[in-house]
Order: sequence, then structure tokens, then C-alpha cells
Amino acid sequence: MSMQAETLVVIGGENLIDSIEDTSGTAPDGFFHNLGGSPYNVAVALGRQGIATHYITPISTDAFGQRLADHLAGQGVVTAGPRLDAPTSQAIVTLKDGVPQYRFLREATAERMITAPMLRSAFPPAGTHFHLGSLALAGGDDAAIWEEAFVAAAQAGICTSLDPNVRASLIADPDSYRARITRLLGHASIVKLSDEDLEWLYPGLSQDEAITVLLGQTKAGIVALTKGPNGAEAWAGRQHVSLANPAFSGLVDTIGAGDTFMASLLAGLAEQGRLAQTALVALTEDELTLLVKRGLYAACMNCTKEGCDPPVAAALAKALRDGRI
Repeated sequence: MSMQAETLVVIGGENLIDSIEDTSGTAPDGFFHNLGGSPYNVAVALGRQGIATHYITPISTDAFGQRLADHLAGQGVVTAGPRLDAPTSQAIVTLKDGVPQYRFLREATAERMITAPMLRSAFPPAGTHFHLGSLALAGGDDAAIWEEAFVAAAQAGICTSLDPNVRASLIADPDSYRARITRLLGHASIVKLSDEDLEWLYPGLSQDEAITVLLGQTKAGIVALTKGPNGAEAWAGRQHVSLANPAFSGLVDTIGAGDTFMASLLAGLAEQGRLAQTALVALTEDELTLLVKRGLYAACMNCTKEGCDPPVAAALAKALRDGRI
């Protein structure tokens, strides 16, 4: 049996609708309503790369929720969480020079109505990896429940990944949020964050200083830093690699680029047989380089399409083989 067949990634965190400003003037209400949410996007991208994936966050039974659930099913992702009669969360997205700016509507929505027993029931017994991040950790009772679930998974020997994907406008108590992220760093096997996340989490520090502090706060086997147009870096034990983005034309927007990178990193580790706590310590520089390259190619391919639209496995493999997008 292949490692991909044995791998079962469990995703926790928000699902929502990205209502994206229409700059073309063709949308009836001025917005395109796309499926989104950082962890949801990771689940979609993993499904497209052939990785068995279960999504355990509740999804609404409303019309938007049905679209969200149907899309997961179409990518081969199992909706393991319950369907609830509460509205779907929404992000109002306006674009500034192609870069998304967000305003969120998340009060009393389905994805936030979690309980500890609900998550334990939804988590598949065969789950081998748990990914969490983004709005799920911003604050409120649900953030504490997600934190507890993440720590419990790590203590049970399950490989874990964390992507803060900071949305500062939703963080009412920055000090409490930073403390939560610091605690989670201590239980993460893999950490991915953007340069903007790093700057917000460690205010007043240079990028090199902030990375040094972060690396001292985590035992993660891999820490990856995405830097938008400047590519990405990654650290694994004594290994460090820094790569530029592949050349490509036709930038549409960057929505979901980081999520696609995250999923591609996990899928690449699964292909290498290294998506496990004990396997990450033996990563070579060549393996780490290939992982970062894979993530960058997938993320840039996503950026040539509107919204989060990650590549399928065959298209990504061809781009990597040909050396071009």
C-alpha cells in the first residue's frame, strides 16, 4: 500500500463564502460568491492532489453550506462534521492591486458551533494527520476547543500542522491570541506561515529575529515561511532552503495561494513517506527543496485563476516536470 493510501489528513477550521468584489461589472450584486476559508481550501487542495482527507468542521444546511459540502464531495473529501441549521460564515473581499482585503461575518454561524464531544466524534479513528489554523484560533469559546483538540492529537502521536493565517481584524485580544499560537507551536509537527503573519505575531522584530524566536518556540520538524512575490523559505533541523517563485504570467489574484502551498507541502510529505512525527527529523536538503518547490509551483498556478482554485495532481506534476507553469 502506498503512503498516500495510508495517509488520512483531518482538517479543522472555518468554511465560508468569499464574496469577492467584482471589478468587471458583470456580477448582478457586485460580488462573486466563491467557496473559501483557509482550512477548507487546504482540504480542497489535498483532495485534488489525491490525498485522503476528512473535514470535521460543521457546515451549514443553507444554500451556501450546500455548495460548500457538494464541492468537498466533488474533490473526494469526506464531510465528517455535522450539518447544522445555522448560517454560513461570509468574508467580504475587496481587492487592492490584486491583494485581498477581508471583512468577516461570523457571529452565530455553523462553523463556529463546535463542542469537544462533536470533534472527538467527527475525528476518524484512522486519522494520521491533523491540520488546523486561521479563523478557528482567532478567539471565543470555539478557539479554546480547537486548541484542546490540536494538543490532544499531538499528544496521541498524530502528526500535526499549524497555519496561523492571521486575520488581525478579527482578533479582539492580540496578547491572548499570540499566547495561544505560542502554545500551539509547542505541539505542531509542521508550521507554515506568511511573512505578514510573522510580522504581526512578533511586532518590532526583523524577519530574521522573528524566525529565530519562532524556531525556539517550536519542535516542529518543518517551518515554512511564504513571502508572496519573493518565494518561500523553509527550515528542517539543520537544513534551510530559500527559493524564488517560478516565472509565470497572468496573475489574477492571490486568494488561496498560501492554502495551496500548505496542502502541497503536506501532499509532498505524504509522497515522500514522511508525513509523520517520527519521519520529519530525517529530511534531507534535497527533499526539503523539492517540497518548497512543489508548494511554490502549486501556489503560483492557483494565482492564475480567480479565487482559490488549486491544481490537480497531474497538472502540478507536469508543471514540475516541465519546469514551467
